[in-house]
Formats: sequence, C-alpha cells, structure tokens
Amino acid sequence: MGTIEQGATQAVRNCARLQGGEKVVIITDRETEHIAAALRHAAEGISAGRVETFVLEDFGERPDDGSRPLELPEVIAVALRAADVSFFAATGKKGEVGSLRLPLIEVVYDTEKLRHGHMPGISDELMRMGMCADYEEVQRISNAVGAIVREAKEITVTTPSGTEFTAEFSPSLNWVVCDGVLRAGKLANLPDGEVFTCPYDIKEGVIVIDGILGDYFSEKYGLVEDTPVTWEVRDGRVRKVSCAHEGLQTELEEYMAKDENANRIGEFAIGTNTGVDRLVGNMLQDEKFPGIHVAVGEPIPKETGADWTSDVHLDAVLKNVTIDVEGQVIMRDGRFT
Repeated sequence: MGTIEQGATQAVRNCARLQGGEKVVIITDRETEHIAAALRHAAEGISAGRVETFVLEDFGERPDDGSRPLELPEVIAVALRAADVSFFAATGKKGEVGSLRLPLIEVVYDTEKLRHGHMPGISDELMRMGMCADYEEVQRISNAVGAIVREAKEITVTTPSGTEFTAEFSPSLNWVVCDGVLRAGKLANLPDGEVFTCPYDIKEGVIVIDGILGDYFSEKYGLVEDTPVTWEVRDGRVRKVSCAHEGLQTELEEYMAKDENANRIGEFAIGTNTGVDRLVGNMLQDEKFPGIHVAVGEPIPKETGADWTSDVHLDAVLKNVTIDVEGQVIMRDGRFT
C-alpha cells in the first residue's frame, strides 16, 4: 500500500492528467477535508493559483437520516462549468444521490470539457490501496475485458453462494471501459477499474449479494457476507428481496419503491482493478474488485445509451464469481483466466 499523498498525485497526474494553467474544482466535506487537501497540494504543484475548494457543510446540514438531503449549490455548479478538472471527494449521505450527486454529474456531461474524478465515500484506505494501484495494468485488463464483452449477446454469472443468472445485451446499449483516465465531458469513479453497461434484460435469475451494497448502505452496514441479500429477478426487475437482517431487508424494499425504475437492473459491471485484493467495506473501491457488480436504478444513460432513468442507484458486489461470455470463461471463482 502507498500513501494518501501518492494516491492524490496519481489522481491529479495520471488520471486527470492536469496541465499547467488549467482550473481545478475540489468538492469535499469535513470528514474528508484532509484528502481534499492532498488533492489540492498535488494540483497546486501543476496549476498554482487555479484550484478552488468547496466544503459541503458550508452550504447546510447533511443529516444522516436523509430527512433534508443537501442540493447542489448553484455556486458550485457555476464553478464546475468554468473548470477543466474537478474532484468530488466526500462522504455519501442518505438521499444525496438524487439531490446532489446526479445533478453534479449532469453538469459534468453538459460542460463537454470537464474531466471529473468522482470519489463519494473516499477514505484513507482507498487512497492508499486503490488509488495507488498500477494503472497501466488496470488499463490493460480493462481494455482486454472490454474487447471480449463488447459484442456479447449473453453473459452468465454464477457464484458458490447461489447466484445464477444470464444477462442479455443489446448493440444499442454501450459498454463503457473505465480505466482510470479522466476524459472530457465525462466522469470516472476513483479508484477506477471496471467495464460496465446497462443490460437489455435478465429474464429470470437469482443474485446473491455477499460482498457489499452501495449508496448509503455501505457506510451503514459495511460488508454483508454474514447477512447476504438475495434478489430474485424477473423481466429485468428485482421482484423479491430476502435477507436475514430484517432491518436491512425493509430498507432495501423501501429503496426499490422510490420511483418506477428503482427496482430495475440498470448496470452490469466487471471489476478490473487487480490492485484491489480484498473487499474493504467501501463501495467506491469494492466495485472495482475483480468480479461482478450489478445495480438497480439509474442506468447512466449519457454513457450507456439507455432510454430510461431513476433518481436512485444501488450497486451490489458479488464474491467468487464465474463469468461465462458465450462459452468463454473469462473469470473462474473470482480470478481472471
């Protein structure tokens, strides 16, 4: 493992590829202000005097119960539109996906030039591990996986814990290779390393989540290997949720009822960051762990080309997966073949 400073330098130099004179915006909060400071230091070394930092708590309270989720402040939106590179390095709060983070992402896409590093839930451990990975290797693996899956019509996923489903794909829906390089008018989650799309359909199947759940669930519940969650899927939607933890099950059922597409499978992704050798209980990095994660809700239409949307997005990581791409097994029991 490296250091926070090394991770910040990699984010600025190797991922954002910041150039002298470019304007940088960093959005952070009280809990992660020291990480933002490391990012700022790395950016100031290249583009001195052109770095602006915003602390979310300066714009209002952020209650953990989601009763008053913070909305994207207009002053931040204005700063983002004028910037060349930006980072969102802050904790994730309940309700803020729809009120803060998705509007922020819309600004990124609308600028067509902003290179954005998205780091919700970033921690010291992630900066030292996933952000200090060998990103040349991440790029090599990500592009190799992308080349294999891009033309696939079906991919079957199984795990020892009981996952068994076949996802169907359409040529009208794009596969996106996330290799750690920030590109104009787009975002990359950092730490990076995944290949994803919106599946066309999962006619019927079982998904057993024995890794971690995203959004605010990761901070609240951590790893769920001792209380795995089962999603029964039919016609591309989660029709039933089962979990030994009654509170978690109830929250998931409520989450998937938030809008008409909150229970719809919006993402199918393959993690490709081999520098991440274990799950740590933080979705930002754990979804890059070599294997599979799926998500209900928002299908990231600006990237995938999906023709629907949602106000929520909930990732779910599976462990020890076997991935069969139309007869070609590219991963067996969690290891790339």
